[in-house]
Amino acid sequence: MTTRRAVVLLSGGMDSATTGAVARAEGYELYALSFHYGQRHVIELEAARRVAAALGVARHVVLEIDLGAFGGSALTGSIAVPKDRPLDAMGNAIPVTYVPARNTIFLAFALGWAETLDASDLFIGANAVDYSGYPDCRPEFLRAFEAMARLGTRIGAGGRAITIHAPLIRMTKGQIITLGRELGVDYSLTRTCYDPNAQGEACRRCDACLLRLKGFAEVGLPDPAPYAAPARPA
Repeated sequence: MTTRRAVVLLSGGMDSATTGAVARAEGYELYALSFHYGQRHVIELEAARRVAAALGVARHVVLEIDLGAFGGSALTGSIAVPKDRPLDAMGNAIPVTYVPARNTIFLAFALGWAETLDASDLFIGANAVDYSGYPDCRPEFLRAFEAMARLGTRIGAGGRAITIHAPLIRMTKGQIITLGRELGVDYSLTRTCYDPNAQGEACRRCDACLLRLKGFAEVGLPDPAPYAAPARPA
C-alpha cells in the first residue's frame, strides 16, 4: 500500500505545528514547506526547522521569495507592528500585518511541489476564529483556491480531487493547544511573535502574541516560548 503524501505549510508557529501533527496522525508522509519571504520575524524559520525535525518530515524545503520588494505590510516593510490591540477588536478589520496575497502565493508553491510528488493533499494552519482578520484565512478563500487548483493542474485535469486541509479553521487557540498536546506537539519549539527582539524573545504585545497567550490562558498552562520582560512603567 502506497503511503499518501501531503505538503504542509510550516511557518514555525503554533497553528502550523499542530496542523503538521494532524496530518501525521492521519497517516500522511509529510513534506514541509516554509518561506523566507522578507519577514521581520525571521526567527519563525528556526522554529520551523525544529518543528519539521520533531514531526519527522520526509523533506523540509525553505524557499526564498522577496515579498518585501512590494512592501505594503508591517511584516515585510517599515510600517510599525500594531501593539496592545483589544482581543475583541481583532478580526473586525484587516490589519497592517496582512501580507498581500501571502496565502495565495504560499499555496501556489505548495501546489506546484505537490504535483511533482504526485500528491493531492495540502495542509495549512489557517484559522478563522482567533485570528487577526486576514481574508486569506477564511474557508471561502480556501475552497475557491481548491476549485482553481483542480482546474489548473495536471492532477486535477486527470480527474483526481485536490484537497486543501485546514483542520484548525473553526477552532479557538485554546482548542488548538488541547488538540496539539493530545498529538504530542512540543510548543516550546514554536515561535509566533510578529516583532521579536534581537534575542529572539517574543514581544507579548502584538496580535500574534496576544492570541497565543490567550490560548494558553484558556487551557491553564504557561506558554513555553521565551518572552521579553514586560515594560516598566515610566
